[in-house]
Amino acid sequence: MPSKPLVLAALLLASFVINLDTTLVNVALPTLTRELGTSTSQLQWVVDAYNLVFAALLLTSGSLSDRFGRKGMLMAGLLVFGAASFVGGFAGTSAELISARAVMGLGAAMTFPATLALLTGVFTSRKERALSIGLWGATAGVAIALGPIVGGFLLERYSWSSVFYVLGPVSLAVVALVARFVPRSRNPVHHRLDHLGLVLSAGFMGLLVYTIIEAPDRGWSSAASLGGFAGAVFLLAAFVLGERRAAEPMLDVRLFQDMRFSAASVAVTVAFFTLLGFIFLITQYFQFVRTYSPLSTGVHLLPVAVSVAAGSTVGTRLAVRIGTKAVVTAGLALQAAFYFWAAGTLSPTLGYGTIAAQMVVYGLGMGLTSAPATESIMGAVPVDKAGVGSAVNDSTRLLGGTLGVAVIGSVYATLYGSRLTGSLPAALPSAQTDLAHQSVGAAFGVAGRLAAHGQAPLAGVVRDAAIGAFDHGLGVGCVVAGLVALGGALLAAVFLPAQPPRQPVSEPRPTGSTVSAAGW
Repeated sequence: MPSKPLVLAALLLASFVINLDTTLVNVALPTLTRELGTSTSQLQWVVDAYNLVFAALLLTSGSLSDRFGRKGMLMAGLLVFGAASFVGGFAGTSAELISARAVMGLGAAMTFPATLALLTGVFTSRKERALSIGLWGATAGVAIALGPIVGGFLLERYSWSSVFYVLGPVSLAVVALVARFVPRSRNPVHHRLDHLGLVLSAGFMGLLVYTIIEAPDRGWSSAASLGGFAGAVFLLAAFVLGERRAAEPMLDVRLFQDMRFSAASVAVTVAFFTLLGFIFLITQYFQFVRTYSPLSTGVHLLPVAVSVAAGSTVGTRLAVRIGTKAVVTAGLALQAAFYFWAAGTLSPTLGYGTIAAQMVVYGLGMGLTSAPATESIMGAVPVDKAGVGSAVNDSTRLLGGTLGVAVIGSVYATLYGSRLTGSLPAALPSAQTDLAHQSVGAAFGVAGRLAAHGQAPLAGVVRDAAIGAFDHGLGVGCVVAGLVALGGALLAAVFLPAQPPRQPVSEPRPTGSTVSAAGW
């Protein structure tokens, strides 16, 4: 049998590949506009097609992996993900690329829950599980920060297609490692498939995420948005009712009565709300206001990656020693402190040393929150349902992140537009005024063209107005994120148990789901 470190390395690499894609592809979006003629709405769907399919099929994939085998599901998912990414590099139209991204979302949904479920099947004692989940959480922070670095490096030397080509062979290499080192893990009892639960869970998550994605453009109070949210609530209610009546449900909804599961799920949702909100704000600040390239932006984000990794590995160990409640509450409080600190200080002239210190505070808070909360979720789930438990954890991550971008993005865009309207000079032509309202980057482009045509004073006014509007939107967006994090900290302090009362009762462990501890 392979040693536990080799099993852990293979599973962490599988998780790393999926997390890397998040920011690796995002840095290529401006290049897609120039070279593929992709419109703004099509760019959104290059990102959202992946997220939508990923979210819709997470619970389904987790349930199927429990039924048919987690290792097989993991390998199949990596193959689908890598092949779709490689094919996406050959796309000649935006529609072809969006289709490839949707299939990549399917591969990610098949892969991601299986990585965590396999980890908890191999590392069975709480200390081992806490360490492995801490490292699993650390890979997310490292991958998200390395994405712009790898993507920027590729884009500076090769075409946009290279960003997609690279994931194909990397995924294939990880499949080989999983096949060689990861043991099989499958239920000893063949549960019947909960077909209704599979359909309703996919419908609920898909509709909810789609509505959140579209709400900033349609309006949060528009008929379409309200109808979408109402439909999601109806599907969720039908899912809960169906699962309570099912003889063999895909998800035992009674798990949510356990605060180790439900309060920890809320903490993960809040943590990823702030994480994706942070990335949304800080990447615009670095690239537009500080004029960093994508590669330079990735390098300047390294303090976050290092501190998330440190917080994740230390946080799960602290949770075992002093309790999950204290660690997760402290982590969310640190995230809130970062946002309130950033809201009062971020400006075009702020020294990078201060920004780096702020990012360390945020990264530590993120690590102390997400990894211990994930360990709490998985500790509350029976072994034979680890795939679904992992999928719930992953769904909270994706839902929180989608909400973070949508809500904070809407706050920022609304305040940016309103402040800019009152700051732009009346002499600016309406076409250029409309363009400046699209984004701070577009406003800087308008200023650059004005300066190139000998209108330097007017260009300076436009640039100053855009910076002022950006700072205003950024500051209020930070306050919103800080309040959400603070609310999460209060909920964790009140509802999250400090320690598990006992290990959950589960079915006998599947044959072949444990490995030798040699070398661990």
